[in-house]
Amino acid sequence: MSVILVFLLVIAGVAGWWLSNQRIMSKPWLEQGSVAAYPGTESGMMPTAKIGLGVFLAVVGCLFALFASAYFMRMELSDWQALPLPRLLWVNTGVLVLSSVALHLAVAAVRRDQLDTARLALVTGGLTALAFLAGQLIAWRELSESGYPLGANPANSFFYLLTAMHGLHIIGGLIALGRTTAKAWANVPRDQLRLSIELCAMYWHFLLFIWIGVLVLISGWAADFITICRQLLT
Repeated sequence: MSVILVFLLVIAGVAGWWLSNQRIMSKPWLEQGSVAAYPGTESGMMPTAKIGLGVFLAVVGCLFALFASAYFMRMELSDWQALPLPRLLWVNTGVLVLSSVALHLAVAAVRRDQLDTARLALVTGGLTALAFLAGQLIAWRELSESGYPLGANPANSFFYLLTAMHGLHIIGGLIALGRTTAKAWANVPRDQLRLSIELCAMYWHFLLFIWIGVLVLISGWAADFITICRQLLT
């Protein structure tokens, strides 16, 4: 339960900071000036699509928090045998960071009306995400061939479950990213394209955050941190 509470507090803090920047708590009837005074907003309010995506990401975050809580409880039993992490996971992490950076650059480019740069960044983000998925599959194969199949040990099962769930969310994001990339080559309103790219970037940054959390969990760093905290409190 402590893992879930800590995660929810972090999510609440990040969400509060983000929503404050999006002026969701503003009172437009008290504002002075034109809508143009708030670039990137609609009457000073955050688009509904961003609010919906924020709610969805909060639900996904809670799901992974529940997985993390189950992971900690299960690892306390005697039959738990931690598996060695393939070094390829660190390379995959770097690739996912590049994908997130590419989406960030796409947002910056479309805000400056640099459409060609935005297109290049979107394609780069998609290709690096595909490379990340391919790397994850290779890591799975390496573990299986090394004697760590899915059902051999509870630790193995959690590793495959967590990485598979994260990979499924990457695949879902690639579908949305593909549609957004198609919009970048189509004759769509610039505001619509900008919103689509911003939504993809939000989703990508969140998945990077989740993956880092998963990596910290399965590498054992989180367990070591909790052990140290328990020793300090006792």
